[in-house]
Amino acid sequence: MKRKSKILFLCLFFIISSVWAQEDVFRYPLTAQTMNTFNTTFANLAEKPIIKGNFVQEKYLNRFDRSLVSSGNFIIAVEQGMVWETLKPFPSTMILGKNFIMQSRPDGRKSVISAQGNETFTQMADVISVVFSGQSQGLLENFKVYFLGSVSNWNMGLLPRDSAFASFVAKITMSGDSAIRSIRLFEQSGDFITYTFSNLSNPSGLSDHEEAFFSIP
Repeated sequence: MKRKSKILFLCLFFIISSVWAQEDVFRYPLTAQTMNTFNTTFANLAEKPIIKGNFVQEKYLNRFDRSLVSSGNFIIAVEQGMVWETLKPFPSTMILGKNFIMQSRPDGRKSVISAQGNETFTQMADVISVVFSGQSQGLLENFKVYFLGSVSNWNMGLLPRDSAFASFVAKITMSGDSAIRSIRLFEQSGDFITYTFSNLSNPSGLSDHEEAFFSIP
């Protein structure tokens, strides 16, 4: 019984520690003392205007107490936009250009809509693009920023200033080192989405195939 109790205690300890770790960053608002580390972190990210890699997206549905997982590849090119190519469980491609959103399906069908009618999606895409491209001023203007750690191991929390965005996204947490490794979005509904990035690379340019993603057919 003692052994079982000890194991149970350790399990509870790690669960509670994990929760504390996720929330801890919101105890550390950005200050004059941490601003230098914050700016250095973003300066390092800004040296990589093109980022490619793999992603795993896990969406936790609070109402059903279950998670939906998808995975694939992504491209973020500061000058062109973003590409999210989902491979599992169902293939699809979402492209966000400067002023359009396009979804491409495996059968070749494409639907193009104006970005103007999808403020929440475009704002979230802007957040990811701003962070990956190291544009710290954009974050400071649109979020209350919390920061903890060092240039080589940091955590960041964001609380939206925009009321329309805040009505959907309650808060955002991020972590990384010389690159962003994970992003978590907490929705007002109680749902949250976690993006985990891996196999990151920073090519000097895009291939012809990749450039074609950003052309409206």
